[in-house]
Amino acid sequence: HKAVSNQVKGLGFSLVEVLSPCPTIWKMDPVAAQGFVREEMAANFALGNYRDRTGQALARPDPPVPPPLDQLPRILDLEADADAAGSAALPKLDLRIKIAGFGGQGVLMLGEVLAEAGLESGYHVSWLPSYGPEMRSGTSNCHVRIGSREVDSPLVSRPNVLLALNEPSLRKFLPAMEPGGIVLYNAAGFPADCVRSDLRMIALPFTAIADELGLAKAANIVVLGALLEASDLLDSDSVIRSLRKLVKNDRYYQMDLLALERGREEVRKVPLPVTDDYLWGV
Repeated sequence: HKAVSNQVKGLGFSLVEVLSPCPTIWKMDPVAAQGFVREEMAANFALGNYRDRTGQALARPDPPVPPPLDQLPRILDLEADADAAGSAALPKLDLRIKIAGFGGQGVLMLGEVLAEAGLESGYHVSWLPSYGPEMRSGTSNCHVRIGSREVDSPLVSRPNVLLALNEPSLRKFLPAMEPGGIVLYNAAGFPADCVRSDLRMIALPFTAIADELGLAKAANIVVLGALLEASDLLDSDSVIRSLRKLVKNDRYYQMDLLALERGREEVRKVPLPVTDDYLWGV
């Protein structure tokens, strides 16, 4: 009772030790176990109040009252950013991007660049990686959301953009694609059973293109350039600024700029769809 009272008064926690029988472990009947507690345990673990500091203890002060939610932007100095975002009158956007491939292909990095570019442009974004324990050659994918509205969930279960860097990823995520979306696939062509007429589907050997440039590790940025040219949904300057933030080494940054432009060039050679009822036409 005293321990509970101290806590209620704000004087802190108390430690209470209870001597209790355990007939099952002791292999005793309950009555004998109770007798063992009284006669044996109580003699070795005498009951009593061993330490009482409540006389010197000070009651803990109540926690400060949290500020109203509508005051948080002012407290966090976010009002200027909010005003700037509102005045920009950004186009409506709801990109649900799935990027997938083997570990080591730069899947997660590509997702980071896209998310950072969306943030640079003033949109709400999220980036969620998903990968196995392998360092190389294992499966890897990430979910990226970029939109005009706040992100309700970082998971992308119904993508409208799919960047598939290998065939297993294409086969795994293509069925979930939303009609009107766009697919970029890292190969010279699509398997015959992986073609959908309700999507804009572009197959290019991005890895081979990067190899031609002598930039084997930049195949993911070639894909990024292709996406920018094919969809025109993100501002190129925002993407370049995002690359500069994420790629600290100037040499690799210059290589990525070359890869980005080459991806754009390759998509310009691809025939445009005969209809404009696609995501990028909205």
